[in-house]
Amino acid sequence: MRYIPHTSDDIREMLADIGTARVEDLFSTIPEKLQVKEPLNLPKALSEPELMAELTRLAAKNTNATTTASFLGAGAYNHYSPTLVNTLIQRSELLTPYTPYQAEIAQGTLQIIFEFQTMVANLLGFDLANASMYDGSTAMAEAALMAMRITKRKGIVVAHTAHPEYRAVLDNIITPPGAKIQLAAFASTGLMDLDQLKSQVNNTTAAVIVQSPNFFGGIESISKIADIAHAVGALCIVVVTDPTSLGLLKSPGAQGADIAVAEGQSFGLGLQFGGPNLGLFATKNEFLRMMPGRLVGETTDAEGRRGYALAFATREQHIRREKATSNICTNQALCATAATIYMATIGKQGLQQVATLSLERAVQLRKRLGKIKSISFPFSAPTYNEFVVRLPIAAADAVHKLTSKNILGGVALSRWYANQPNDLLVCTTELTQPGHIDDLGRALEEIL
Repeated sequence: MRYIPHTSDDIREMLADIGTARVEDLFSTIPEKLQVKEPLNLPKALSEPELMAELTRLAAKNTNATTTASFLGAGAYNHYSPTLVNTLIQRSELLTPYTPYQAEIAQGTLQIIFEFQTMVANLLGFDLANASMYDGSTAMAEAALMAMRITKRKGIVVAHTAHPEYRAVLDNIITPPGAKIQLAAFASTGLMDLDQLKSQVNNTTAAVIVQSPNFFGGIESISKIADIAHAVGALCIVVVTDPTSLGLLKSPGAQGADIAVAEGQSFGLGLQFGGPNLGLFATKNEFLRMMPGRLVGETTDAEGRRGYALAFATREQHIRREKATSNICTNQALCATAATIYMATIGKQGLQQVATLSLERAVQLRKRLGKIKSISFPFSAPTYNEFVVRLPIAAADAVHKLTSKNILGGVALSRWYANQPNDLLVCTTELTQPGHIDDLGRALEEIL
């Protein structure tokens, strides 16, 4: 049954009031040849039981990363989310609030965002964090725009080892305002080539952007990169696609970065068929007025009671278009709430445990694959939970063959790096089981 709230009488009355005889007349400005007048070629409507049965059949075709040996990573990670996260975010109090602008009726939402900011600032090692952004890629682009505002420069140097899709988003967002983007090459270690970087930065460079762990899994020398950027008056922006790595690695802020952004998907959001995700963004106090997004502050009311309100940024700031520090109008409230509950639930020690298990599984996987004579490891840099494997055959073909064995065997780098056709990016998390590692090892021995 179609849901149309207006009766035929309602429609006739409205058309009469606006002086139109037919609904079709409302679309008269659309050229005749573009108008679809025949019924769409769609199957007939199903009853609810029939529809549920069909959806169940279609859903059964999906490969589930939680029940399959999965070694996929490359920016989306299969970490465990405590059941408490979904239980709490599905409470009506957390589902219904839309906007935190009316502080007098949104104290719960504002407090959660304040706690979120506090945890993100601590995690990334900075003085303050904003109230979240769309995802890691757009957060990276916003950081670049922020660096351009601060330095009044247009040059952006981004590591070739940063996520290729993040770089594509960066190009789409910051090129129209006039940014000049350069790619910084990587060395044989799989890390940014620091000697070349020194020759690329100058007094027109606004920022150097580096991902660590990078797209190949390598852990970059952030402090050295920051020193190179600062030597020419540029900022250092660090991107983290899997922030569970910060359970073991020193934070970007502690290594001299000026801005850090991250993808919060690992923190209780699950894979969710590709989204929605969550951007994390933190920086130094001195850059407060240049920071995009929202910021919730703690204050007191007229009676001295603690309360929360948006600070330093108003809605009007974000809709003034070219005069705004940011056009981001979301605080990704539900996703930020999930991440807050996740971080509060597992705590500092829990995050360290997640990171340790993810690293241990990666060490086990590397050791197992190292026993296969035809496999090599092209990069020598230390890694966290992802690394590149070089196969004797095209990695895309290997992935296809592994899929037929019910193994999600990794990501073929040829999708973004054409000169690396045999390189396969593999990833482990705390959910990777020793049996999965053995399954992948045996499967590769069979197909290679």
